Amino acid sequence: MSISEKLTKPPHRDKVIVDCCTLVDEEVRSKGGISGMAVKGAYGVVKAVKPRFVSEVVDGMLDEWVEKLVPFWEAWDKAGRSRPFGEHLRAEASTVAERLLEVTDGRAKGAKNATVKKMYEKMRPSAKKHVEEAVPRLGSLVERHAG
Repeated sequence: MSISEKLTKPPHRDKVIVDCCTLVDEEVRSKGGISGMAVKGAYGVVKAVKPRFVSEVVDGMLDEWVEKLVPFWEAWDKAGRSRPFGEHLRAEASTVAERLLEVTDGRAKGAKNATVKKMYEKMRPSAKKHVEEAVPRLGSLVERHAG
């Protein structure tokens, strides 16, 4: 079974989505400083207005995100899995973040909801840093489910 099947097909998909939402919650909670307050504020507003927004976004983008991770998984597998996948991704965090953000950028560009589009555009400049920080935890999640 491929990594894509392990992460995106039933019965695993629902568990992966729940874990991804938990990862997002934990990452947001871990943010500090002024930019952290902005992230927490925006996240709080989104969850208050539409509580299932995050899980719906994860579900809607999971397949594309997994496809972006496949080359990193294959390289890690080919290298003999000598270290945890999260550590493997940490070494390429900038590239991993860019690949994942290609998906969200594409979705935001085509968004019909002007409020969501505007909020994404406002948060996008700092998004890469936040995604890079989450990459090792994401790698652990992927390894746990697809390992």
